[in-house]
Amino acid sequence: MSKFWSPAIRSLVPYTPGEQPKVLDLIKLNTNENPYPPAPGVTQVLRDFPTDRLRLYPDPDSSKLKTALAEYHGLDNSQIFLGNGSDEVLALAFMAFFRHNKPLLMPETTYSFYEVYCDLLQIEAKKIPLDSEFRINLADYDQENGGIIFANPNAPTGIALPINRIEQLLQRHPDSLVLVDEAYVDFGAETAIGLIARYPNLLVTHTFSKARSLAGMRIGAAFGHPDLIAGLERVKNSFNSYPLDMLAVETATASIADDAYFKDICQRIMHTREHTTAALTGKGFKVLPSATNFIFVTHPQRDALEMMQALRAEKILVRHFTRPGINQFLRISIGTDAEMAQLIDKL
Repeated sequence: MSKFWSPAIRSLVPYTPGEQPKVLDLIKLNTNENPYPPAPGVTQVLRDFPTDRLRLYPDPDSSKLKTALAEYHGLDNSQIFLGNGSDEVLALAFMAFFRHNKPLLMPETTYSFYEVYCDLLQIEAKKIPLDSEFRINLADYDQENGGIIFANPNAPTGIALPINRIEQLLQRHPDSLVLVDEAYVDFGAETAIGLIARYPNLLVTHTFSKARSLAGMRIGAAFGHPDLIAGLERVKNSFNSYPLDMLAVETATASIADDAYFKDICQRIMHTREHTTAALTGKGFKVLPSATNFIFVTHPQRDALEMMQALRAEKILVRHFTRPGINQFLRISIGTDAEMAQLIDKL
């Protein structure tokens, strides 16, 4: 610990990402990456990109990608914000909207980066327990707050909320910003983007890392009322006015253009997920209902950490969490059919 660290940093516990191993002969099911390549148009963009352009700064507004997303979702460019992965978009949203004297409400079990942002920005967080089936109960959020955030589908549980419940929450809390993190929405859940026109207190975040196979490019987006987007832009331009590079904009735009490929990949992953769920259930595992590209599983007679270690010995990586309440679960990303067959066989 350096004597030059500021006091807030001394007590900060950073987010721990899933392991990114340096060896290549592993079945990597621990970080929810897409097992399939991005749309073919992405390869073409990278092959044909005029590298002389890289000496110039990118468009600070990423207008080309905003326009493509606006057309895709039926929005206006003024309703879209872009950043380096949804993690950066979320961090800027925490800065812009949640630094109040009232607590930010979030699920007790959810994406652990939310808690890190709160610690870093000195935001009071109030964690709301999940119910006995690991579901978010939005009625529990009817209390004083300085904002509400949750992932839908939630992570690491994979369970999705119906849109009508989210709309009812928005109606009950018109003076609270509600941030819905939809990193996994394309694998079987319903997006809340369609509610933006009616609810100026709604902000929805997306990522290109999961369904669009562009985790290595770091592209995230937020959708909301123009006033919310203006707040995000104000923070961004006080921090990093060029968030997306040229290649990120071009590859993301190419991904959006090939909707047939996008939908086919999502369907393939969902089909593999259901087959894997059935196979593991048949082996005595409890598998929570998932609307994501991962499953959250436990076994009544087997220790989760020991299973994780045994799988690693077989060159299969899965994610184990040490938090109370979920420390007997494994989060398993959905790979190819062949990869999941090996997982099932080894288990």
